[in-house]
Amino acid sequence: MTTHPPTASGAEKLRRLQAVTDAALSQLGLEDLLDELLDRTRDLLVADTAAILLLDPTGTELVATAASGLEQEVRQGVRLPVGTGFAGTVAARRGPVVIERVDHSNVINPILLAKRIVSVLGVPILSSGRVIGVLHVGTLTARRFTADDVELLQLVADRAGLAARARLSRLDRAATVALQRSLLPPRPPTVPGLDVAARYVPGAEVGVGGDWYDLFVLPSGLIGIAIGDVAGSGLHAAVVMGRIRSALRAYALETADPADVLTRLDRKVQLFEPGAMATAVYAVLDPATGRLTMSSAGHLPPLLALRAERPQPLSIPPDLPLGAYPGASRRNTEGRLPTGACLFLYTDGLVERRDASIAAGIGVLVDTLTCAAADTVCATAMATMFSDRAASDDVAILAVRRTGA
Repeated sequence: MTTHPPTASGAEKLRRLQAVTDAALSQLGLEDLLDELLDRTRDLLVADTAAILLLDPTGTELVATAASGLEQEVRQGVRLPVGTGFAGTVAARRGPVVIERVDHSNVINPILLAKRIVSVLGVPILSSGRVIGVLHVGTLTARRFTADDVELLQLVADRAGLAARARLSRLDRAATVALQRSLLPPRPPTVPGLDVAARYVPGAEVGVGGDWYDLFVLPSGLIGIAIGDVAGSGLHAAVVMGRIRSALRAYALETADPADVLTRLDRKVQLFEPGAMATAVYAVLDPATGRLTMSSAGHLPPLLALRAERPQPLSIPPDLPLGAYPGASRRNTEGRLPTGACLFLYTDGLVERRDASIAAGIGVLVDTLTCAAADTVCATAMATMFSDRAASDDVAILAVRRTGA
């Protein structure tokens, strides 16, 4: 026998709306909020089960994230392909799906079948017009879900989508900042004969991105110096940055040729980071003689300042960025870092502004910086470029002064 709950009156509809838009819900954490929404949804729709499945990062599978009456889904980590079965069809259609009689032909989730769910209703969870998951309810007796039921469940899904977007955005930024901080050296290593300082600042508008710097001592005693910028922002860019930085260190152990290091790194990006692109400068410095060998993958030229002189951009021919084109040729540029001279490397977030060109920003640095202590150079650069504004993009800078001591 199919049940037909009474049609909701105007007052009852208002009560239902208030139940899932209660301001107190906004004070809950994401996990508690989803659990509370599911419990209220079961009560309002007189359902026996309710569950939320969210899309995984690939966008191809739904992962059980919260459940009421179907806790096994979450405990067992149920994953369902988009486009197949009940929940997968909801996600693929981007609209509600009602099944009055559940069987093996229309449901592939074994837990729904084992639980002996008879009728189900599912709606998509949307965020900025994009499907991010599915919310569904089920009953242990036959049920004909009404248009009011669909409307209410979609309201709950919309509330869940807004909550997930807001809280996951904060979590994403926090995780990205933590990842970025963990991947960047807390402070440059102490190297005899060198005075080194660095800064990293997340962008105020785009948050943490793929900018990084690095300086390390090679087994030969030579010093590897790197700076780079992965296109994009957020957790994905930070993850790609970490992989690129680690790979560069590994290749630097195999060859002292910067162009060869960037060639290998480019091949790695092409193969294992499809769609990613990054600029970088990698240099190898002999701290005893000051010999400097550099290669640029489309990055802004470092600045070089001699004793008590303002810096000038180094003449390094920029080759193609990493990931731009398979098999791109790369070149080395030879130079020297004299005793007392300072090398200053930076990403475009330092010099890029909406109201001026990058060349103008570099010009400001050239007119302002002098070869001082490395920490003073970094502090001066940041104070000069951000005296009246916050960084819109993330910024990484690295100053290396050869003391000869």
